[in-house]
Amino acid sequence: MQAEIHSILEQTAALHRALAGQAEAIERVVRLIADAMAAGGALYVMGNGGSAADAQHLAGELVGRFEMERRPLPCVALTTDTSVLTAVANDYGVEDVFLRQVRALVRRGNVVMGISTSGRSANVNRALEEARRRAAATVGLSGRDGGGMVALCDALVCVPADETPRIQEAHQTIIHIICRLVERELCGG
Repeated sequence: MQAEIHSILEQTAALHRALAGQAEAIERVVRLIADAMAAGGALYVMGNGGSAADAQHLAGELVGRFEMERRPLPCVALTTDTSVLTAVANDYGVEDVFLRQVRALVRRGNVVMGISTSGRSANVNRALEEARRRAAATVGLSGRDGGGMVALCDALVCVPADETPRIQEAHQTIIHIICRLVERELCGG
C-alpha cells in the first residue's frame, strides 16, 4: 500500500512540475478574466461531476475572498441551481443545461469557462459554442488532448495527463493560481 501511495504522490508531483509548461496559457486565462471584470463583465463557469465542484470552488474564492480582503468579484457557477438544471435536463436534455443558462445570462464582455477533464463534455462544449456566438470570451481547463474544447476556447489550459484524478488535482492548483492572479490584478497586493 505504501508503494502505491508513494507512486501516486510522485505522479502528482511530476505533473505539477510539468504544468510550468502551461504558464503562458494560464496567464492568457487570467488576463481574459481580469480584463473582463475590470470592464464590468463577469465570469460564468461550468463542469460536470468533480469539475462542477471545481466550478463552485472557483466562484466561491472569487465572490468571497482568496488571499486578501477585497471587493467581491463577479463569478457565477452554472452548476448550482438545481431547479434550473433539472428543469432544463427534463425539458430539453442534459446537453442543454449550461447552454440555456449561457443564453439567459451571458453577454459580450463576459467570460465563460468550461472545465472538463477530457474536453469532450457535450453540455460544456455546447455552452462554449453559444458563448462564442454571444461574443463572450471563452476559456477552459481540460486534460488529455483537450478534445473539442481546443477549437472552442480563446485560452485553454490542457493538463498533460490521461488519468482523471491527476487532471482534477492539477485543475485545482490552476484554479488557485487563477484566483491569486485575478485577485492581485484587480485589487492590488
